[in-house]
Parts: sequence; structure tokens; C-alpha cells
Amino acid sequence: MPCHNQQLNNVSSGQEHPMKQVRFANNNSSNVPAVLPNSETSDASILSDSQDNLGPQLKLLPLNDQIRELQTIIRDKTTSRGDFVFCADRLIRLVVEEGLNQLPYSECTVTTPTGYKYEGVKFERGNCGVSIMRSGEAMEQGLRDCCRSIRIGKILIQSDEETQKAKVYYAKFPPDVYRRKVLLMYPILSTGNTVIEAVRVLIEHGVQPRHIILLSLFSTPHGAKSIIQEFPDITILTTEVHPVAPTHFGQRYFGTD
Repeated sequence: MPCHNQQLNNVSSGQEHPMKQVRFANNNSSNVPAVLPNSETSDASILSDSQDNLGPQLKLLPLNDQIRELQTIIRDKTTSRGDFVFCADRLIRLVVEEGLNQLPYSECTVTTPTGYKYEGVKFERGNCGVSIMRSGEAMEQGLRDCCRSIRIGKILIQSDEETQKAKVYYAKFPPDVYRRKVLLMYPILSTGNTVIEAVRVLIEHGVQPRHIILLSLFSTPHGAKSIIQEFPDITILTTEVHPVAPTHFGQRYFGTD
């Protein structure tokens, strides 16, 4: 079921724009399950408990058989790499399209070839993408396919061998990133630690958490909860919340498994 309209602030003008409709992750309606029907009972209870504490910051794409099939193929260990990449790219495109739908648009009037005046909308400037290397780079092409001229920054975060804590090794953003809405790209949210460090870096560069939309394909309840507890104003958009995430995604996509 669609969620109630939420408000996103326009970075450049200060005007408010309605958040587009997607389903809340804590929607308990039986016709839009967030996990597959054959999930373990314990998994479902963990998911339900986590959803109750997450609120509207976590949003799920409207579930349909097409998305369910793509999720199934990506999780299947017998899937060939060619099929894996093909289905991953399709799922990425769906997430990116919905992420763009959360950004502000303004009304405009254009003239058709027949001279007819058409009342439409146009995409507002002041947006950019940021991918968390390396798996986040898998989502860059999907974003460029939808927005040819969008600026894309990068963050490299790895776990320290001694402390096992996430450490930032590289960050490159558009110089005016603090004025933009940011589509942060990271396919798999497992613990959430990497994303938390990435958001901290963006905040250090002047980006406000409410202007960050995290695009992911799969998330665990723990990962999403950790991010939202740390940054209550951030928006997370994903296709599925499940206790077991396909953490093999990056290796399979880039052929390093």
C-alpha cells in the first residue's frame, strides 16, 4: 500500500516538495509482504520487531512478481554470472527510478510539434549520486542511464585489519555537494557500518542527512535500524528487508568470487 505523502526540503530554494508514494517498510498489510512467504517464522518475527522501530524513513519498492523473480535469481547460488549481472542491473534500474521519483520536480509548460501547450513537470537541478566503492559502483550505470549529466562522487571505505572498524580511505565529491540532494548508492546493507561512515563523511562536507536518499537492493533489519538510529532524518529505499542479505553481491557482480 502506498504511504502518506512526506515532505522533502529543496536544498537550493528552501521550498518543500511532497515525497512520492512508496510503501513503508513497517506496513503490516498481508498483500505486500517484505519477505518471501516461505521465510522462517523466527525471521519474520525479527523483521516485524525491527520494522516497528524504523518508521517511514525505510521505504520499500512496491512488491510484484517481477521484483520477486529478480530477487530470487540474485539469491540463487546456481545462477550464472551473466544472468546474475543482467538481473542485478534490472533491479538496480528499478531502485534508481524510484529514487529519482523521490527528488523534487517543478511544473513547466512546453509546446508540442503541433503547437499544443502541454502542462508537465521537469527535474529540478541540485542533485548528485555518490557510490560507496566497490559494490556501489555497480549502481552508477543505472543512474547514468536515467540522468545523463548527473554528477557522481565516490567514497572508499574498508575495515581496518586490527580494529575491524570501517575506515575512510578516499572521498571525492562535487565541490558544491553541500547544496545538493544526494543519492547514496550501496547495494547490500548488512551491518550498516560502511554506510554510517559514508554518511558521516558527507555530513563533514556539509550535506544534511535529510537530503540523503540511500539506494540499496537488499537490507537486513539490523543494518537499516543501525543507520536510522544514527541518522533519523535519512531516507533508505530498498526492495527487501530480510535477516539474511546476499552479501556475495559484489563478488558475483564483478566476477571476483
